[in-house]
Amino acid sequence: MPASRLRLLRYMCFLAALITVTGCQPDHSPLKEENEHLRDQLAKQEAIVSSIQDGSKFLQEQTTLLTQEAREAKKEAVRLEAERQATAAKLQAQLLENRKLTKDNQLISATKSQGEQSFRVDEKGGQSEDVPHPLAAVCKAAEETLVKNGYTMRVGVKTDQKAVYVTDRKLSSPSSLELSGFRNQYLVSIQTLPSNHARISIKADFEKMGQGGRVLVAGNEEIAEIERRLIGEIRQALAVPGKV
Repeated sequence: MPASRLRLLRYMCFLAALITVTGCQPDHSPLKEENEHLRDQLAKQEAIVSSIQDGSKFLQEQTTLLTQEAREAKKEAVRLEAERQATAAKLQAQLLENRKLTKDNQLISATKSQGEQSFRVDEKGGQSEDVPHPLAAVCKAAEETLVKNGYTMRVGVKTDQKAVYVTDRKLSSPSSLELSGFRNQYLVSIQTLPSNHARISIKADFEKMGQGGRVLVAGNEEIAEIERRLIGEIRQALAVPGKV
């Protein structure tokens, strides 16, 4: 057999043996083990990614819930603050009202004390009359009437329920109230009544002047008459349309 053909035959036998050996290699080759190792790592990484995604979703849900709770807490805090301010304003208004009432009571007490010192009249004396007008209108009419007849105010105190005026003593001769040569001083008290009415109370310290400047005591009827005349003047002022 030629040498060339022999070499070819040997080469073919070598290839056949090589193919046989390669085809019979076990399944657990290094390459397959590497592939399986890579698949395991990929599966672990996918599990980790899935876990991270689940954790991120949970955190997002918790963040949304906490944000909503924070908003509701802020709204509640704003509401409570508004209620606190409203309550504080009411308390402040009540405190101011109490102070005003206290001050009014003090002024009325002081006026009454000053009136008692300035007038030589009995506490039960004087004339009173109820009129169908509110307190403010009666006060305005009384003030205008006293000014018209030449009286100046020594004391004037007004509250929502009552008004007290004390005039200076004067010596004059207005024809509407006193005769010439009479000296007088008034204590006027006006108190509100139900149904938009008011009560006018007048006390007069009324004196007659005799010759030489002597002071003559006026009779009770004379004093009552001058008190009634002032009430009449106030009622006339109230009767004028648009005047009060």
